[in-house]
Amino acid sequence: SFLAYSLKKNCNCKHEIYFNENETFFYIQSFPSDEGWPFAKYLGACGRMVAVNYVGEELWSYFNAPWEKRVDLAWQLMEIAEQLTNNDFEFALYLLDVSFDNFAVGPRDGKVIIVDAENVLVADKRLIRQNKPENWDVWYESKFDDCDKEACLSFSKEILCARVTVDHNYYAVCQNLLSRHATWRGTSGGLPHAPPAAIAKDGRLEALLDECANPKKRYGRFQAAKELREYLAQLSNNVR
Repeated sequence: SFLAYSLKKNCNCKHEIYFNENETFFYIQSFPSDEGWPFAKYLGACGRMVAVNYVGEELWSYFNAPWEKRVDLAWQLMEIAEQLTNNDFEFALYLLDVSFDNFAVGPRDGKVIIVDAENVLVADKRLIRQNKPENWDVWYESKFDDCDKEACLSFSKEILCARVTVDHNYYAVCQNLLSRHATWRGTSGGLPHAPPAAIAKDGRLEALLDECANPKKRYGRFQAAKELREYLAQLSNNVR
C-alpha cells in the first residue's frame, strides 16, 4: 500500500501543479485532504507525473498581511503541528523542512496547506509501543538551533522514530515560522510580528512563543504549545 511504502521509507502555475514522482505523492495519497489532512488534494496521475490542486499563494506572501489575518494563520499552523503529532491514526508526521515556502493559503477559505511534503518523516506510535526501543516512553525535547541561516532545524531521525511523545513539530513551527527567531528573506520576527499595542503590552504572546521555540523549563515546549494554541484561537476569534 502507499502507506506501507511511506512508512518503510521513513521509519525504523495557478491551475494544477505537477510533481515528478516523489514522496509528496505518497503522502497526499496516504493522508488525503478529504479526510482532513493538511495536504494538497490529489487529482490524478499519468505515468510518473502527479497532479494536485492549486492551493494558493505561499505563506511568505502573508508576512505583512493585516494582524487579523496573520494571527489566524499562526493559529492554523499550530493546529497543523498538533494534528501531525497527535491523531486518532496513531501516526506522527514530523516536518523536517519548515519554511514560509513549504505552506500555502487557500484564496477562498484561507486554509493553510502543506505544499511540500518531500521532507516528512512518519512514525508509527503503535509499533513503537509494541517494540519498546530504548527510552521509547521518555518524552523527547527537540534542541533549539540558533544558527545564522534561514529555516534551521535540529533533529535526529532515529530518535523521532523511537519515541512516542515528541515536541518536534511544535519546535519547528515556533522557531521557523512564528517566534522572534524566525528569519526569512531578510526579515525576522515571525508571522505574528508587530501585534496590537495591547497584545504587545500584555506580553503573553511573546512569552509563549519564546518558550515554544527555546524552552527554559523541562518539557516547557509541550505546555507552551498547548497554551499557545489556545491563546491564538482566542485572539483569532476576537478579531474575526
